[in-house]
Amino acid sequence: MRLFLLLVAGLISGLVQAQSEATLLGQWSDNSIVGSSLYDNAYNEIWGYAAGGKEYAILGSTDGTHIIDVTDPRNPEELFLVEGADTGSNIIHRDYHDMGCYLYIVCDEGASTLQIVDLSGLPNSIDVVYDSNNLLRRSHNIFIDEANKRLYTLIAGGGPASYDAMRIYDLSDPTNPTLMGRYNEIGSVDFQQVHDAYIRDNIAYMNLGPGGFMIADFSDTNNPKVLGTLTSYPQQGYNHSGWLNNAGTHYYMADETWGTDMKTLNVEDPSDIKIEGFFDAGNNANTSIAHNQVVACDMLYVSYYYDGLQIYDISDPSNPVRTHWYDTSNEPDNNNYKGAWGVYPFLPSGNILVADMQEGLFVFEAVDAACSEERVNMCTTVGTDDLAESNSFKLSPNPVHDLIQIEIANPAKDPLEINVLNLNGSIVFSKIVSSQGSTINISLPQSIVAGMYILNLEGHSNRKFIKL
Repeated sequence: MRLFLLLVAGLISGLVQAQSEATLLGQWSDNSIVGSSLYDNAYNEIWGYAAGGKEYAILGSTDGTHIIDVTDPRNPEELFLVEGADTGSNIIHRDYHDMGCYLYIVCDEGASTLQIVDLSGLPNSIDVVYDSNNLLRRSHNIFIDEANKRLYTLIAGGGPASYDAMRIYDLSDPTNPTLMGRYNEIGSVDFQQVHDAYIRDNIAYMNLGPGGFMIADFSDTNNPKVLGTLTSYPQQGYNHSGWLNNAGTHYYMADETWGTDMKTLNVEDPSDIKIEGFFDAGNNANTSIAHNQVVACDMLYVSYYYDGLQIYDISDPSNPVRTHWYDTSNEPDNNNYKGAWGVYPFLPSGNILVADMQEGLFVFEAVDAACSEERVNMCTTVGTDDLAESNSFKLSPNPVHDLIQIEIANPAKDPLEINVLNLNGSIVFSKIVSSQGSTINISLPQSIVAGMYILNLEGHSNRKFIKL
C-alpha cells in the first residue's frame, strides 16, 4: 500500500510539475506612448533578432518600432526607435519579419510605408535603407520564405493597387523588393482576404478570415496551385492564423472568435485536411480568444489575448498538452481584443518574448532547454578585403542529413581543415582533407545532435550556417 501511495504521489507531483507558471525575467514599457483609439493598445507585434552574441526584442507601438536589447533579460534597454511613417492613436498594428541583416516593417493603418532596416550595425547603430509607399502603403501581416527570398504581404494596399488579398515580392536584392504577383483568387477559388499565412518552401498555409483555410503551392508565382481547402469545420469563426510543426505534418490554427478553441489540423495530405482535435487555455469563459501562435522545436507558443502566454508540448503532434502559462494582462475579460498580442520563442538563449497590448514587453525564461531552434541569424558583415572570398565555397544540401557536399570556387593544393562548430563556438567535428578538387564530400557522425551549426573552412573568410 505504501508503495502504491508513493507512486500516486509521484504521479500527482509530475502532473503538477507538467503545468506551471512561466518564469518572468524582465519587462519593458514606456508610459508616454499613447494607446490606439479602438483598443487602447500602445503596443502590438513582437519579433526578435540575435547577432554578435546579443539578443534583441523588436516591439511595435503606436510610435513605431522599438529595438530593445534583452541580452540581460532582467534589464531590457531600448536602443533605437524606428519612427513609423504614420503614428499616434489611429495606429493599431505593425508587423515584422527579418532576413539576413534586414528587418522588414509594415503597418496596417494610416499613410504608412514599407520600411527596411539594416541591423548589421547593432548594438551601435541601425540604418533605415528603404522607407517608401511606392510598392506598399499598408499590410496587415507579412511572412518571408527565406529559403526562396520571397516576401508575402497579406491584406495589402497601395502601390500597384488599392487592395489585394495577398502579394509576393522578390527579395533577391534585399533592399530593392520587386513585385512578383498579386492574388485575389487562384484558379476558380476566390478569397476576400489572406489575413495571415505560414510559408515553407513555396507552400503557403493561408488563413482566409471568413473564407476558412487553404494550402497553395506558389513555386510558379504565375501559375499557383490550390492543394487543399477547409471551408467548413466545427467551432468555425474568423480564421486568423496558425503555424506548421517542424515535421510538416500538423498545423495549429486559431479562429479569432471569442469562445472558440484552437484546432489541430493534420495536413500530411493537403487534399484531405483533417481536424484531429481541439484545445484551449484552460479557460472555459466565452471571452477566451487566441491570437497568434509559433512553433519552436516540439513546443507551441500562443499569445492568447486576455489569457496571456500559453505554451503546449506538441511532441505528440495530434495532442497538444499545456505545460506553462503566464497571465500578462490586467484587463478584465470582455468581448474585445486586449492582452497578449504576439510571441517570439527563437532567441538563441531560448528566452521567450511576449508583447502585451497594454503592458508592453515581457521576457520569459526558456521552457525547452534542449531546443536550440533554427532561427540563427544569417547576417554576417565582411570588410572590403574579404569580399573576394566571401562566396568562396558553397554547400548542399541544407538542412543536412548525414552528408555535406562542399563546392570550392578556388581549390588550393594544400590539405584543407574543415570544422563544424556549435553556436557557442565549440568544435564538434573536424576533418582534414585534400582540396585538390573543387568538390568535397564529408560524412558527419550520427553522434551530432540535431540543431544549428556553423561550418568553417580554414583559409576561407565566410562561414556557413547549417541545420542538421
